[in-house]
Amino acid sequence: MTTRLPLIAFALSLAPGVALAAGNHAGGHPMAIGMAAHHKPSRTVEVTMRETDDGAYVFEPADLAFTPGETVRLHIVNAGETEHEFVMDTPHAITEHKALMEKFPEMEHDDPNAVRLGPGEEADILWTFGDAGAFAFACLLPGHYEAGMHGTLDVK
Repeated sequence: MTTRLPLIAFALSLAPGVALAAGNHAGGHPMAIGMAAHHKPSRTVEVTMRETDDGAYVFEPADLAFTPGETVRLHIVNAGETEHEFVMDTPHAITEHKALMEKFPEMEHDDPNAVRLGPGEEADILWTFGDAGAFAFACLLPGHYEAGMHGTLDVK
């Protein structure tokens, strides 16, 4: 019995982390901004990530707009020379995620509302937007947001 006690204590210490991990968005659970799409998108919107000659990091377009319930294919293209990511969420969640990325810059993501791409890579996010609101998208790799890599996303 005493040899199992440390093992049981260790397993119980992992339980909160397991519960939090189960709350990620990879399972298609709704977020304030919506959820991963489960049906065919009505349109495709291309978003390009790149660096400019003057050292800025940009998204093109820098502003996106959708309607509540709209399902889209976001085709994300990294036309830059460095790794970038596209993360869409509430402004508050973007700010929190940015602070976390500053502490853990190598953190990997497996969220349906985000994608990290190397130079020349492309990927799709299939998304159904939720209720109306003001949201945001950004590259949260350290220094990229400050270099201009963020935009607005309105659902109205």
